[in-house]
Amino acid sequence: MKPFPVRLTPGQDLRAALEAAVLAQNCRAAFVLSGIGSLSTAGIRLAGAVQPTRLTESMEILTLSGTVAAGDDKTGSHMHMAVSTANGQVLGGHVAPGCIVLTTAEVLLALLPDWQFTREPDSLTGYDELVIRPRN
Repeated sequence: MKPFPVRLTPGQDLRAALEAAVLAQNCRAAFVLSGIGSLSTAGIRLAGAVQPTRLTESMEILTLSGTVAAGDDKTGSHMHMAVSTANGQVLGGHVAPGCIVLTTAEVLLALLPDWQFTREPDSLTGYDELVIRPRN
């Protein structure tokens, strides 16, 4: 495991930028150990929801954690975050694409260069679930 701090800048898509950062390190698997920052737009899929809730206001990332799976054509990242809106309302759930950094996002990743993460259908849950394989 290799620690890898990342700072994202205004306008970057949180999820896509973290996946790109992991891939740029010639890695296919990482964990998000910690993350804070701010967003101008967020997509958070709440528990049990099919579609993400879209927020289009300034908000703070209070926590960010999960797995980052970087691949050539399909990614299988699974991250959760809690955000606070300007009036103090806190929402949390799955990080959807389209979470855009407002001023910064400071994230500590743990790179796992000997492993590869994918998401594949699981007959028990009915969802695509994490599959962990040694990297060739």
